[in-house]
Amino acid sequence: MSQPPASSGAVHAEYDIIIAGAGSAGCVLARRLAEDRELSVLLIEAGGPEEHLAEVREARDWATQLGGPLDWQEVYAPSESVGGRSIPIPRGRVVGGSSSINAMLWYRGHPDDYDAWEAAGATGWNYGSLLPYFKRSEDWMGGESDTRGAGGPMRIEVSPDPHPVAESLLSGAEELGLPVIGDANGISNEGACLANFNATTQDGTLQRWSAARGYLRPAAAWPNLTVHTDAEVTELTFESGRCTGLVVHHDGSRRTLRASRGVVLTLGALGTPRLLMRSGIGPADQLAAVGTTPLLDLPGVGENFQDHPLLMGMNFRLREPRGPLRDNGGGAMLNWRSSVADHRPDLHAFVVQGVHAGPGVASRYGVEHADERICAISPGLMRSQSIGQLRLLSAGGDLEIQPNYLAEPADMTALIEGIDTVLELAQTQGYRQLIEGPVSPSQRLSRREAEQFVRLSCDTFFHCCGSAKMGTDAMAVVDPRLMVHGTERLWVADASVIPVIPTCNIQAPVIAVAERAAVLIHEELAR
Repeated sequence: MSQPPASSGAVHAEYDIIIAGAGSAGCVLARRLAEDRELSVLLIEAGGPEEHLAEVREARDWATQLGGPLDWQEVYAPSESVGGRSIPIPRGRVVGGSSSINAMLWYRGHPDDYDAWEAAGATGWNYGSLLPYFKRSEDWMGGESDTRGAGGPMRIEVSPDPHPVAESLLSGAEELGLPVIGDANGISNEGACLANFNATTQDGTLQRWSAARGYLRPAAAWPNLTVHTDAEVTELTFESGRCTGLVVHHDGSRRTLRASRGVVLTLGALGTPRLLMRSGIGPADQLAAVGTTPLLDLPGVGENFQDHPLLMGMNFRLREPRGPLRDNGGGAMLNWRSSVADHRPDLHAFVVQGVHAGPGVASRYGVEHADERICAISPGLMRSQSIGQLRLLSAGGDLEIQPNYLAEPADMTALIEGIDTVLELAQTQGYRQLIEGPVSPSQRLSRREAEQFVRLSCDTFFHCCGSAKMGTDAMAVVDPRLMVHGTERLWVADASVIPVIPTCNIQAPVIAVAERAAVLIHEELAR
């Protein structure tokens, strides 16, 4: 089952389908398209294999990958709204992509999130049409139901032995009058619950179940699927508007590979718009300004960029050392509504079995990362309104990545209310038995102080998406069948097509999009 992927030396000059990017979506597409044994499929990844890496496999080690060799080490541009700070935005540079380095959280958000996609112009994309693909992708420990799947490639479990700071989130929420729910991936996500992990304890400790493990490894020995690692795609090739292949760099050499039936981009919300623009597809004036010859003026490439703001800084002093790390270092989450929300939760918080603070917060409040008596409850805004953009800075693909955090005043209002609720949680009976008091912030804050704290601690949830959105308006990049407007045989099937960010970690939605994309592409090839 776990045979290694085909070596780079086995790469041929032409395939039926070439997939650029072996991240969460790319692994799904490669597996699903190669299930048609008449199709030859090449999957290209800039990083290397992951299955031999213990640091990828062990769930508790995930945070050590951020900023390391398996991370593209991208950075959000500074802005005044976050005190002029730049913010690292981790993206996986390894087979499995971000599913090989992330926190393994498997969460779909609210069903209405996907109806918003159709309302935004993504005809035929709504909760009802995506639910079969959510279910198809997962192997939920609780078995199949109306909303959950069983027997799919992605193993999904909850912690069998949550840390006390995780269990106290449930009792604390109940004491505040917030619901405790059995499954946040059901019809309602409002309330507190144990987190779903794409991980398993089948091997003893909790271990990662990435898209590479779930989708790609079982297909590794298929003769019609080749995985080309340590190879970076730098350009797409076209003939009369039809995508014919791509240019790949590997081991110091440059090679053009031909795709007789099409190319699928699964490079993510940063990589996909970058490659489109490097290939001459994007805002014509922006491309010309950096010396790239425009082939197709698509002004929406790089626009509509979205990510959730996270406050990386609400730390508390425990009465006793917190003990060994369990699971992924978290284990529970809470979804609730601020005063600016509609009928759906907009705020989200999770627990951290340790310090959760950026350099500014750590310095301001004297938080030591080695302190064994610190835990965190980190709030963030899952229904953020602020929209950012990407700008191509050079023909070589350098980007300015600007999420525009806190540009909308309602985002600030909701986050301030999030701080207040987390401080109230820490005063509930369950937490009072564990927590001595707040560290950062050290007390309740005035409105002005809270705004300063938000700007100091605002960070990323790593949920970037939307930069090549699906739709039919002038700013849409792909149509509802995921074909790039104005081209033939070029599809995008990753987080960049999401028109409206869902209120969740985006791993599960991206995999569902890729599952549906495989069906759409099969249909197109059959015409």
